[in-house]
Amino acid sequence: MNKFILSLYQLCLFAFVLTTFNSCVKHPDSPGYEYVDDMFRSQAIEAYIDYGLVGDKVNDSLKNTISARTPVKGTIAYSKSKKISTTNMPFYYGTSEEERIRAGEEFPLPKHYYNQESVREDNTAEGKRLYGLFCAHCHGDKGNGDGLVITAGGYPAAPPAYNTLKDRKPGSVFHTITHGKNAMGPHASQLNKDERWKVAMYVRTMQFDGDLNLEELVSENVINK
Repeated sequence: MNKFILSLYQLCLFAFVLTTFNSCVKHPDSPGYEYVDDMFRSQAIEAYIDYGLVGDKVNDSLKNTISARTPVKGTIAYSKSKKISTTNMPFYYGTSEEERIRAGEEFPLPKHYYNQESVREDNTAEGKRLYGLFCAHCHGDKGNGDGLVITAGGYPAAPPAYNTLKDRKPGSVFHTITHGKNAMGPHASQLNKDERWKVAMYVRTMQFDGDLNLEELVSENVINK
């Protein structure tokens, strides 16, 4: 009887030692043995992946169903060329000077920003406010390229005065705000699309010494309609 108990004790001790050594691994990231791992390691669900095969089973209904949710209304389709013909979206153009000029020719200031006098005044005022927050420190309060960064900070690359850039139309200004130019960084993360159009609208008034140049805007919208 004592021999049986001793043998049982030795067997248990051997099993404990064997389990202990098998549980010890050298790799520091190893979680050791995992039990019922499917309970806490769920399959990652990602967009545009075929999940017809789940585990060891093929689900035909999943293979014919898009894994991503249906895009919201107004979503712009992806294009490798990035030359998407979408109304008033010049920020899909490239960042070169040629693309900047092309954006100005092809994308006028949207009509709803100036089709009524009260709306025009409100949008221009908002553009002026945003300009004061994001642009005046370099371009100056009047758009003469004499902001405090230039005059007090001693920055050597002074931007040109706006009234010398009358050929830069609102679409081109919008493009510049979006992508940046030379020492000016892109402001698309600071100003949304609506705000960028309003700033471009206010800049246009400085280009023409306070005039929005409505005749040009109306003509451009007729041509691009």
